[in-house]
Amino acid sequence: MLGHRISRLGSTIVKQLAREGYISTYGTRNLQRSYGHYLPSLPVVPRQARISQAAWFLKSHKFCTSSTTSSETGDEETEKITIIFVDKDGEEIPVKVPIGMSVLEAAHENDIDLEGACEASLACSTCHVIVMDTEYYNKLEEPTDEENDMLDLAFGLTETSRLGCQVIARPELDGVRLAIPSATRNFAVDGFVPKPH
Repeated sequence: MLGHRISRLGSTIVKQLAREGYISTYGTRNLQRSYGHYLPSLPVVPRQARISQAAWFLKSHKFCTSSTTSSETGDEETEKITIIFVDKDGEEIPVKVPIGMSVLEAAHENDIDLEGACEASLACSTCHVIVMDTEYYNKLEEPTDEENDMLDLAFGLTETSRLGCQVIARPELDGVRLAIPSATRNFAVDGFVPKPH
């Protein structure tokens, strides 16, 4: 479908350029012969009409580069849950997290020291967290094979370990306590030098 639209657009451009004398008509005829039966005849719109259409489009469609808050749009506030991070010193830091956000994102937005070296691409174990209550751990979705592979590399692995990038805030996780291990294994940062091939 996309290829058909691109072909139509490309053909329209070639036809327009030929009409305006920018390319030879031989190339256009050749193009029309090979693709002509796929293309409906498209009307040529004068330049002034195109400008008018663009102005109308911009007037009738509101564009904004700044985000709107729920109070500006009149919608209800996004539902949030509380996640309690427990740092390596045992200090508990409660954080309000919107439903659907990962634990890693929530930690970064709230200046919690949770690394995330691979930027949530499941290529490291630096966002390793430990779910402190088995009850909450059992409410989480099963970890994927890829997550388990990365967890095998995690420092201080436990039975309730998960990667923060894979734990997504859901209503049933309200009040979960997550311990942040005292260290991570980030081979690229911790002095690991790959051997040449």
